[in-house]
Amino acid sequence: MLRPILSLIAFAAIFSSGVSAQSAPPWSVPDPDTLPDDAFGRTVRLGRDLIVKTSSMIGPDAPDPARRYAGNGLDCQSCHLQAGTQRFGLPLAGIWGLFPLYIARENEVRTLEERINGCMERSMNGAPLPVAGPEMKAMLSYIRFISAPEQVGQSLDGRGAPAVPLPDKAADPAHGHQVFTDTCAFCHGADGQGQRLDPAEAKEAGRRYRFPPLWGPDSFNDGAGMARAITAAQFVHANMPYGTTFETPALSVADAFDVVAYIGGQPRPHKPGLDADFPDRSRKPVDAAYPPYIGPFTPDQHRLGPWQPIQFWMKTNGALARTAD
Repeated sequence: MLRPILSLIAFAAIFSSGVSAQSAPPWSVPDPDTLPDDAFGRTVRLGRDLIVKTSSMIGPDAPDPARRYAGNGLDCQSCHLQAGTQRFGLPLAGIWGLFPLYIARENEVRTLEERINGCMERSMNGAPLPVAGPEMKAMLSYIRFISAPEQVGQSLDGRGAPAVPLPDKAADPAHGHQVFTDTCAFCHGADGQGQRLDPAEAKEAGRRYRFPPLWGPDSFNDGAGMARAITAAQFVHANMPYGTTFETPALSVADAFDVVAYIGGQPRPHKPGLDADFPDRSRKPVDAAYPPYIGPFTPDQHRLGPWQPIQFWMKTNGALARTAD
């Protein structure tokens, strides 16, 4: 299951398009290989390579230790499928014209550079890129190029992952373990640690993993967007096992929530300072399963659901939540 699951994503919250997968019109994404061999073409293609080969270019396998910004073995396309061009696969195509954008996690307007660095610190469990550095410039150039069909302020239909109905009961991690064993372990391993390439293959591919780890020290940390159940279940339902498309999902919605509950319960790196996220507590997602918790609900309910009672409480007690410490 879950080939590239999870990476930059943390972009997931801003990638919800509000358009149903069934109603979205077809789209096409420009191909960087059509660009000439000039400064712009080379920069765009470098940006694509950074998305595809993150671990070897700016991650733990980068030749220059000073450029090892990503702290795990994931690549950006572990989450942003097909180098961020796959429709409803958390694409990077179609986000250029949305920024600067209000982000609830910081309760402020953020630039695209800041958003990318949020992912570097969370999904990639690493350090921010220098804003004026060549890597950031290349990523921005690539995102701008593949976003060409969009209009400023209106992203492409096919952005994000399609919304799914929330279950009316808590997700079942035990059943999720069985779903993982039956569907996901073939690619990600029974221990969830992915399929690591041997040194020769990794050097040729520019990647550490054929299929990435879903938990453990080489995966995303607990502050990443994919650590939230609703975000992850939407992605899984539309895209996994790898090769699945949103038109023909392989897993039921219930199975997607159950397997995400199992994956989310496994150990992963911790990001310090999560209590500072969402300073306006009324904007904290109901599935953000780390303190402070708002309302009369247990940590397990935030992690596993059902989430509708939390949504209702937040809707009716917004002022109280906003001032809660």
